[in-house]
Amino acid sequence: MPAMAAPTAKLPPEKTSAEAQFAAPTGAKLSKELHSFAQLPRLARRVPDLVRLPRGDQAVMVFPGWSTSDLFLSPLRSALSALGHDAHGWGFGINTGEVERLLPSVENQLAHLVANVGKPAALIGWSLGGIFAREVARNRPDLVSQVITLATPVHGGPKYTRGARSYSQEHIDYIDNLVAERNQIPIQRPVTALYSRADAIVDWRACIDNFSPQIRNIEVHSTHVGMTIDPDVWTVAAELLASPPRTSAGRKDGEVVK
Repeated sequence: MPAMAAPTAKLPPEKTSAEAQFAAPTGAKLSKELHSFAQLPRLARRVPDLVRLPRGDQAVMVFPGWSTSDLFLSPLRSALSALGHDAHGWGFGINTGEVERLLPSVENQLAHLVANVGKPAALIGWSLGGIFAREVARNRPDLVSQVITLATPVHGGPKYTRGARSYSQEHIDYIDNLVAERNQIPIQRPVTALYSRADAIVDWRACIDNFSPQIRNIEVHSTHVGMTIDPDVWTVAAELLASPPRTSAGRKDGEVVK
């Protein structure tokens, strides 16, 4: 989860009443994540359907989650490339969560990609990687066509994740307040947030975006790690990339992938 600068005193912004119900998943749920790689046989069975997904020609940057690198999301990038997209990793090695330090460099990297392809890029981020995708789009909407997040906590930073135990309470509070402040600045690009009630790493409710004006919150049936190789997630991503980005302000909540 995001590693922010040293805590400083600040007044917390008003929080949503729903956040009072959020909580980091307990160890009892963690065993569900062991089922993540059961997605592989399911993915193999769905290959005939996946190769018939809508094609496109979007530039795409894919952001890995905490403690993972571009290698972890190479299957997703390969699938998107096979559908005609120009899919790239983020190019900064293992994601250690240093959002504030790395964000300017990530924005520069994306600017070079956009300059080369001549059009804005779509951003896909898994877990913490989605924080990078959202913040880049918030700061540089001129570089971005749309954002797709997979199991990304948009409330509280690490507060409602199993990673919370790695932080002091003071630091948790600092990040929580900083995230709340950032969420008051709307992302002026379409955002699609995928979440799952089976997520044993992040409280699924913290992944639902209540802030962005052009948001779709879509429920899938996957574990946290399994989202990276879930054929339903790949299908949603491919269909979004093949469609013209949404341009009108509007919200679509409660969609469920059957």
